Amino acid sequence: MGIDFEGQICIMVHCGSRGLGHQVATDYLKVMETIMSKQKIKLNDRQLACVRINSKEGQDYLSAMAASANFAWVNRQGITHQIRGVFENIFKKSAQEMDMNLIYDVSHNMAKMEDHVLAGGEKKKLLVHRKGATRAFPPHHPSLPKAYQEIGQPVFIGGSMGTNSYILLGTEGSMQNSFGSTCHGAGRAISRHKSHKALTFQEVLDNLDKKGISIRIQTPKLVMEEAPETYKDVHEVINAVHQAGIAKKAVKLRPLAVIKG
Repeated sequence: MGIDFEGQICIMVHCGSRGLGHQVATDYLKVMETIMSKQKIKLNDRQLACVRINSKEGQDYLSAMAASANFAWVNRQGITHQIRGVFENIFKKSAQEMDMNLIYDVSHNMAKMEDHVLAGGEKKKLLVHRKGATRAFPPHHPSLPKAYQEIGQPVFIGGSMGTNSYILLGTEGSMQNSFGSTCHGAGRAISRHKSHKALTFQEVLDNLDKKGISIRIQTPKLVMEEAPETYKDVHEVINAVHQAGIAKKAVKLRPLAVIKG
């Protein structure tokens, strides 16, 4: 992967489509609810709103979702370019000399057409929609680049500003049990709204400082929303994923500094 020794400095970028994907989802929820009403489709949760994939509305949604994903890819490429520039400016070396290569870039909250084998052995092309989840493809999967054919897909599972994050590797178990998927983060223990009542700006900063973690943040509000206390125990989440066999542990990352936009 390019991570060669304990104590190596790594940079993890977690950035999406800056609200575009959320807007697409909001707009198409309304469209899909209208279609569902006409077709008398009933669901327990409106967030599961759906239309037929090959309908005009289904294809329109997939196109809008793809545009959002492309926007997110460009965002991350732009951020990565800027990070390399900062390191070059500070250390007076090129990004190549400092071995600042990309390990992997992966989307989450995405729907993709994929080939899967169902329980009865039937091979079928499915539209797999991963919400709060990401791919965890095993070694030798045809969708993996050559560099990861032997070890499996790198899987990033973020903790929080004050806890470890992990890199895992996809396994065959994910194909058998979760359509080649695993979680994409520790997951929230309390909502963003509740975090403002449970914590203060200074409390979060003090706790991070005690752990030796530097932070730069755009607004105080974001500090409470992303505080370590608002997330589940990442170690328990990682152990569950590892023991379930849908991805295996590879690298543990400890935060030194956090920038929250």
